[in-house]
Amino acid sequence: MALNYIWISFFLIAFVVALIKLIVFQDYQVFSAMFDATMDSSKVGFEISLGLTGVLTFWLGMLKIGENGGMIRILTRLVRPFFERIFPDIPKDHPVYGHIVMNISANMLNLDNAATPIGLKAMNDLQDLNPDKDKASNPMIMFLVLNTTGLTLIPINVMVYRAQMGAANPADIFLPILIATFFATLTGLILVAIVQKINLFDKVILTYLGTATLIIIGMVLYFFNMEPDKIQVVSRVVSHLILFIIIILFIVMGMKAKINIYESFIEGAKEGFTIAVKIIPYLVAILVGIGVFRASGSLEFIIEGIKWFFAALSVNTDFVPALPTAFMKPLSGSGARGMMIETMSTYGADHFASKIACVLQGSTDTTFYIIAVYFGSVGIRKTRYAVTCGLLADFVGIVASILIGYMFFYQS
Repeated sequence: MALNYIWISFFLIAFVVALIKLIVFQDYQVFSAMFDATMDSSKVGFEISLGLTGVLTFWLGMLKIGENGGMIRILTRLVRPFFERIFPDIPKDHPVYGHIVMNISANMLNLDNAATPIGLKAMNDLQDLNPDKDKASNPMIMFLVLNTTGLTLIPINVMVYRAQMGAANPADIFLPILIATFFATLTGLILVAIVQKINLFDKVILTYLGTATLIIIGMVLYFFNMEPDKIQVVSRVVSHLILFIIIILFIVMGMKAKINIYESFIEGAKEGFTIAVKIIPYLVAILVGIGVFRASGSLEFIIEGIKWFFAALSVNTDFVPALPTAFMKPLSGSGARGMMIETMSTYGADHFASKIACVLQGSTDTTFYIIAVYFGSVGIRKTRYAVTCGLLADFVGIVASILIGYMFFYQS
């Protein structure tokens, strides 16, 4: 229901803003731009879904090998105590635990191509356990919000874009992103836990969260004094090395369990095409709404209004040029990325606003895209409080990004 209202709002607000631009400012191109946006966004939505087919086929095949070979059970046992407490409605020893763990791990390592198909498989498994197939269950919401907050340990993509745009130190946003994304993820977890009445003071939950915090601190200390170029090389090599280690472990465990590895792969791979096709209408719908909203100039009006608001409060507004990235991030990953690059092109890669935009880009994931893809793949229409918790976590990530950006980068 929330997506329904949001989607309608994109078109209604865009139409009103476009009428104002046409009548008051005599902008005769605005409706043409909006129409073009519907065509372009529809094409992009289809191309994204089509592009996922091969990746889904491969990774769902590998997941089936891991599941049949026992690797999923091993991963599940390592974190089962924690996930049993934040996913109390999932039966013990269920294979979906392994899929959830792998999805979150891939997201943390910035391995998007691996994370998405694994996440879709996890969502399909959660739907099998869902008593109301039209409404998101508690485990589905917890899993989705953990995805939308996008905890990232190694923001490879942002560092690469900064390097391409000529930043003196492309990795200077590493530590701010790590801190901001941790705040966003922790907020999302706490919000959902409160709504679902999960005891966050449970010793097991505190132990796992404390350990995760120590690991993050350890990574910060490891990378802190490393040369920027070396950070990019090490993070890229480690990420892909871990990915291939997982693939080899799946195969080795399958051999040890004496399963038919090839047949297991084919069995899982068949699901990839089906899931990719189911995503198309949901993804096209949300991307068209976003495209029209953006083409109408509604986002520009919002930014100018915020700038006026903060200026009236005598608050420094140097961060405002970075806000298009923040507003686009929950809506569209490619749109936010384009906003980040546009900010760096306009102000320079090492400008304060550009650095803030980069931290914003890495602080959370694309909430509405993930909701459309993950819930759309299983036909969920009633999202309940998933959107609210996801957006609140995004808001905390945005605020944290700005405050941390002032702490690290601002020079008066």
